Amino acid sequence: MSLNSYIPSLAGGILIGLASWLVLASLGRVTGISGIASTALFERPHADSYADAWRWFFLVGLIFGGALFAAWLHTPPAALRSPWLLIVAGLLVGFGTVIGSGCTSGHGVCGIGRRSVRSLLATCTFMAAGVLTVWIMK
Repeated sequence: MSLNSYIPSLAGGILIGLASWLVLASLGRVTGISGIASTALFERPHADSYADAWRWFFLVGLIFGGALFAAWLHTPPAALRSPWLLIVAGLLVGFGTVIGSGCTSGHGVCGIGRRSVRSLLATCTFMAAGVLTVWIMK
């Protein structure tokens, strides 16, 4: 593999880190996707509803930015899965983020960056569960 094959991953990592830092520096918020989505979808807006509008812009940018770059970089198509499997998997991930008080982006990117021991332990647990799942499935 050439060095050029790692450039998209490096650029993606830099952009994720920069976006996380910008949200923390400008809004004082941790960029945990499950928390942002949960608050945008399920919490009642405050009196000044524009103060919470950033969550919707973030989510729309996340979805359309990902779709734009997938089309631009010609990513390989993902394997089709049963809609029921995807629903069950989504519910399990959602349940796990509630139990773990956050998701991989909140703990892995932002929490470890803030030197949180809790986030380090949560990220190690996520990684171990992922390795175990792949080992069982293979």
